[in-house]
Amino acid sequence: MIIPATFNGPPDSANGGYTCGALARYVASPAGAVVTLRRPPPLATPLDVKADGATIDLYDGDVLVASASPVAEPITETVPAVSWAEAMAVADTYLGHSGHPFPTCFVCGPQRPPGDGLRLFPGLLPDGRTAAPWVVPDDIEPTLMWAALDCPGGWAVPEMGVAQSSGVHRPYVLGRLAARVDALPAAGDGCVVMGAFEGQEGRKAQVISTVYGPDGAVLAVARATWIAIA
Repeated sequence: MIIPATFNGPPDSANGGYTCGALARYVASPAGAVVTLRRPPPLATPLDVKADGATIDLYDGDVLVASASPVAEPITETVPAVSWAEAMAVADTYLGHSGHPFPTCFVCGPQRPPGDGLRLFPGLLPDGRTAAPWVVPDDIEPTLMWAALDCPGGWAVPEMGVAQSSGVHRPYVLGRLAARVDALPAAGDGCVVMGAFEGQEGRKAQVISTVYGPDGAVLAVARATWIAIA
């Protein structure tokens, strides 16, 4: 497996959600998969996918990059939706516009050129949820749904939002993502991606995220662990 350079998160490593979705393709489970990232996934590098029973491991040479397996418990949590108009309005307040630790991130980087990347800009709602409008690209497939579920959850972590608004960067990166994709939207659809903070223990923050279709149907759900880095 090779993750093309365009799918970066930080400049020199792959977006976590995209990597998780790419590895989850090898897990046969209608209930969804859970992927744990062991280290920053390298870009444009041949990686080996190895099966060990129900566990699928991703290696860079002898180095374990990530592990995937079927979810142990069904993913039932969803983040209540807002309308497309509300998501559009709150996207203007996206903190990443004024301070972003990884401004060229494939999913939420504001410095990606127009038409490049998912351009998800999750703004904060008064209750702490995030909402991002998403115009679905032509090449939509399950891996991109995993990517879309990634950053809107991370931007719901209160400490990350406070850090960005104050100009003090304490970024978080994805550590684990469990997701289920129920259906794909059509290219050009206007979807809404929601994120919500669930709790924190030390450097680890728990979040959930949901992708809603233009008719309000739940298309994909996730729960994730984000980890604060220096």
